[in-house]
Amino acid sequence: MRACFLFNHDQVHQVAHSLPIALALADWAPGIEVILATTNPRIQAEVTRLAGSRIGRSVTIHPLGLTRRRSQWAAALTEPFAPAAKILLYGDNLDFFRSIDMLVVAEKTSLILKTRYGLDHLKIVHTRHGAGDRAIGFNPASARFDHILVSGDKIKRRLIADAGVDPDRISIVGYPKFDLHAATRTHALLDDGRPVVLYNPHVSPHLSSWYRMGRQVLDWFVEHDEYQLIFAPHVMLFERSFALTIDKLRIDRPGRIEDRYLRAPNIHIDLGSRASSTMTYTNRADIYLGDVSSQVYEFLLTPRPCVFLDAHDTRWANDPNYLHWQAGPVISQPRQLGQAFELARRDPNARFASAQRALFDASFDLTDTPSSIRAAEVIAREMGQELAKPAGADERLFAHA
Repeated sequence: MRACFLFNHDQVHQVAHSLPIALALADWAPGIEVILATTNPRIQAEVTRLAGSRIGRSVTIHPLGLTRRRSQWAAALTEPFAPAAKILLYGDNLDFFRSIDMLVVAEKTSLILKTRYGLDHLKIVHTRHGAGDRAIGFNPASARFDHILVSGDKIKRRLIADAGVDPDRISIVGYPKFDLHAATRTHALLDDGRPVVLYNPHVSPHLSSWYRMGRQVLDWFVEHDEYQLIFAPHVMLFERSFALTIDKLRIDRPGRIEDRYLRAPNIHIDLGSRASSTMTYTNRADIYLGDVSSQVYEFLLTPRPCVFLDAHDTRWANDPNYLHWQAGPVISQPRQLGQAFELARRDPNARFASAQRALFDASFDLTDTPSSIRAAEVIAREMGQELAKPAGADERLFAHA
């Protein structure tokens, strides 16, 4: 039996949502051949780093690329605007996908193998990426997966109610990314007692705070050096010259980062390094500032003050897509930042602290068994196998990472 974990993205931010499961499966299910399929050098390097000595011993790395000239031409033509290579890759590698029994992915693009290419024999398991509330995470496409691994009851309930997913096709397994990165070393910012704020705007033009007010936010921190700022947006925000979203068709330009921000001694800017995806910044910050990114839930692994930016006059109070905005004050103008930070830190009547605990518990079902092993057990069962713990196995799995 062959299980392929596919890593098909421009950036590495989805790797931690499925790779820990692959490595647990390789360690504990010797009857299953585990293949790690990568689609660019950046992702292959990160997968190689994290898989370490397992490569060639219990897992195999299989690079995939565009093999047809017309695909290569189309990808090059559209690269500044859209990730065409990500979609064209499937048609160029059908023989490989026909050769596997199960495909495990963190995104939904791979469903094209069923809807367009007719690979009905292939079981596709969705690990999802993040525990956020955005509507696109619960659209009808989710119901096309053979099985879905979710982090907690909140996700399961919305998949059933909003996407029409059969409850028998959903397993709550916790959050494998926590197995890998929850204890990541904090970033070596100057520790001088000033509060450290993480500003983490999303990439989607119709939801993000960046396009309408992001530079005003950075200006506020230039003028208020009593705070340190980590500006670490969604890793795809500055990946291309234009940001395009398809759930609500929008396109916008993220622009460039001006010198006055780069020179500011209290601002650390990271537009997409590895640290943006390894919980380094969510672990380090004292205050979270964002809009709709699911990283707020990773930040709440250790509850701390949160502030949210509403750049779109959102009617959010009873909207499940903005559930996380219960975790702190919501403001509509950057000039309100100082007051919002003070309110979030003071938290009268512990209203936000109580909401944060409830939000985290609904989003993450964590047990003494590592989430990666719980997920691997489900995948093995779906393949007609059982996990067999090898002698001397380390249930921490990733003590090195």
